[in-house]
Amino acid sequence: MAEFLQVLYHQTMDYLQAGGAVMPPLVMVSLVMWLLIFKRAFFFRRLSRRNMPFRTAREHVQQGRLPDRRRYSGAIALLVTHFLQARSGERVLDRFILEETVQRINRSLTDHLQVIGVLAAVAPLLGLLGTVTGMIATFDIMSVFGTGNAKAMAGGISEALITTQTGLLVAIPGLYMKGSLDRRARNLQQRITAAGLFLRRHL
Repeated sequence: MAEFLQVLYHQTMDYLQAGGAVMPPLVMVSLVMWLLIFKRAFFFRRLSRRNMPFRTAREHVQQGRLPDRRRYSGAIALLVTHFLQARSGERVLDRFILEETVQRINRSLTDHLQVIGVLAAVAPLLGLLGTVTGMIATFDIMSVFGTGNAKAMAGGISEALITTQTGLLVAIPGLYMKGSLDRRARNLQQRITAAGLFLRRHL
């Protein structure tokens, strides 16, 4: 196992070195993008599990009782918790507080999603930049040695292809995950909005 990891490490380092100066930014873009994706995915997973039924949420609001986190950890429990922590005790004002709480939670669900989309879109552009620098390096070598130095020419072509490949490998799953997270955020927003309307009728 250790030998396999060592070989894999050396192959990865060789791959990154062959890609040239564009590879470190591409790796950074990929790391930040996947960090944000996992952070959002775990957050949405937590909000989608152990959801509180609407009637139970109404009972908690009417009794002013915070949800038990061991039993309810979903989106509606989050709404009830935030609302109970901010409510004033006046019916009219509480309705505005409830609406504001729904909007604030719904806005928080889309945090980082635009950044993920931008990072996924930037990756192929960085790959294209690597393609340009790789081809420039190839033409520089051709201008000095002609077409007789195939090994030096292959270095520039390899840089161009590796950066293009890496940019696409970062962008394609990133855009797919961005779309998936957008759908999950919309579903949670609809659920929270529906719960807010239900609770508002019983305030």
